[in-house]
Amino acid sequence: MSELTSKTCASADSMHEAALKAKVVLEALPYIRQFHGQTIVIKYGGHAMVDETLKRQFALNVILLKYIGLNPVIVHGGGPQIGDMLKKLNIVSQFRDGLRITDEATMDVVEMVLVGKVNKQIVNQLNLQGAKAVGLSGKDGQLIKARKLEMVLERKDMPPEIIDLGKVGEVLEINTKLIASLEREGFIPVIAPVGVDDEGETYNINADSVAGAVAGALKAKRLILLTDVAGILDKDKRLISSMNERQAMQAIENGTVTGGMIPKIKCCLEAIHSGVEKAHILDGRLENSLVLELFTMGGIGSEIVAG
Repeated sequence: MSELTSKTCASADSMHEAALKAKVVLEALPYIRQFHGQTIVIKYGGHAMVDETLKRQFALNVILLKYIGLNPVIVHGGGPQIGDMLKKLNIVSQFRDGLRITDEATMDVVEMVLVGKVNKQIVNQLNLQGAKAVGLSGKDGQLIKARKLEMVLERKDMPPEIIDLGKVGEVLEINTKLIASLEREGFIPVIAPVGVDDEGETYNINADSVAGAVAGALKAKRLILLTDVAGILDKDKRLISSMNERQAMQAIENGTVTGGMIPKIKCCLEAIHSGVEKAHILDGRLENSLVLELFTMGGIGSEIVAG
């Protein structure tokens, strides 16, 4: 093959690749138009917060959402990081039904890790990639008003057991004015799931629950929960790409959904009841999972819709 022919083939290949990229962008246009100016609440957690490549890809995905006209709001977890710090300090963790029992010493560590370390790492990652991100906890501007979580364990043929989880809380109210003011100035809010009550007591709150409450309060277009599984699976471990509220409740009641997926689905249902159009549960271990879910026809995870 002559040098001229080789260059012609290479040029044709480059043109074909460029054409495919242009086609992908154009196919995303209806979704970009649909979401422009809308708020998207993302619960960031799991492996996506640990793997360095995934952390960078997450930041780039969020920045892309911002640049094309969406308003992303991030709520993050940090359970593994809290656990590591507690071990270093020789503080033993206790759990009941997946919830960490949080005494005074543990609460100090939770706040230190979530607010002082994890939150700032996420903000820094976003800012390094060109965003304007600002970190918040529920104490800032009374962002998350909370109360102590009352946990009652129902047991067959036995009276219910009241479990004291210590400084574990639940959301009462979200200060949407603070988030809206940040959005107007072009900032991406990054929220640590720590709340405060009227007496100034601090509470550790489940990050999924905070994300759902924030999404509902903002009447967000979408709530997205990043997890370490593909999404909601049926009894044969196949991905359920879409389900309505009724089907979601049936999946819980008939045992299709078990374990940690149950509170995630309930969180999504509460958000939908509060005005969120759709909620998504998807695999944060996949690169560019946010873009793939929002801007492609089939998406990659599971969506829950009203009805």
